[in-house]
Amino acid sequence: MGLRRLLAAAIPLLLCTLPTNADEGAATGASFASGASGWQVAGQQGQLVVRADGKEVLRYQLTRPADSKLPVDSACYFHPVMTPSGVVMTDVAPGDHKHHRGIFLAWVETHGKKDADFWGWGEPAPVKDRRIFNRGIGGSSASSSRGATFSVGNEWVAEGERVLTEDLSVATTVAPAAKANVIDLTYTLTPEHDLTLSRWAFSGFCVRTRGDGKLTAYGPQGEVKLPNPSHVKPESDWPAAPWYGYTLAFDDGKVGGVAVVNHPDNPPALWHNHRDVRMLNPCIVAPAEVKLKAKQPLVLRYRVVVHDGQTPVEALNKLAAEWKGK
Repeated sequence: MGLRRLLAAAIPLLLCTLPTNADEGAATGASFASGASGWQVAGQQGQLVVRADGKEVLRYQLTRPADSKLPVDSACYFHPVMTPSGVVMTDVAPGDHKHHRGIFLAWVETHGKKDADFWGWGEPAPVKDRRIFNRGIGGSSASSSRGATFSVGNEWVAEGERVLTEDLSVATTVAPAAKANVIDLTYTLTPEHDLTLSRWAFSGFCVRTRGDGKLTAYGPQGEVKLPNPSHVKPESDWPAAPWYGYTLAFDDGKVGGVAVVNHPDNPPALWHNHRDVRMLNPCIVAPAEVKLKAKQPLVLRYRVVVHDGQTPVEALNKLAAEWKGK
């Protein structure tokens, strides 16, 4: 039985459902902690914090921090995300793209009852009064070394009207052979009305890594030397692959990295992996626009592997094969 199913059967989730027009801070007023030892999920001050044996693994931001430099109103992203040794690998509001936010999901151009840019670029569709906010939280953790799970419900809203609902399930564990924390993500997105995700070279699920450190890109065959893609040319994106990742070598001698494993059940994707922008982006709107029907969910699944040391190519190939079977 897989980790997700094991934990789901063993520990019930608490889900707090709020009205769809609830204030984004309403879901985070209370603090809680689940799991006495091993892995733990704790809710505090607008965040969900996952720890393994007392060491922080990640934070999920339920609300936009008051001191945030993000130019968008949206929250609902992961940052910071750490390697097992505690090296932070994600970035938020970097100087070159201030709308980038750790590990997040958003599209740059959507058309429906209300057009919207939830990514935050502000060029192809409106950003003003478009936001993603949390409407409910759930939490659980295993008291062994197996891992932790939690779930959240989010709303994508344009000018006060719901565009789609997002239900996100998160399962975290450790992969000793890869010296890595593994984060399995399942997004279930249900549009309120028919919705078109316009074709672009980028947007969708994205991991934004730190801007410092020497970066080397890897894929299933080893180091990748493809040129950086153009954000206005979808055909320049990297070809489909089970996974791509970056290794970062920092000035203090530490080395770590992040890889994203795509799931074969996801819609076809090209990868907007731009070394200079430090983003890993399996982009389902790069091959063509994606049309969603009202009330019919789109399910997207991604595995994020956050590792110490050089990219563990063989271990990642095994983790990708395992993810394919889930």
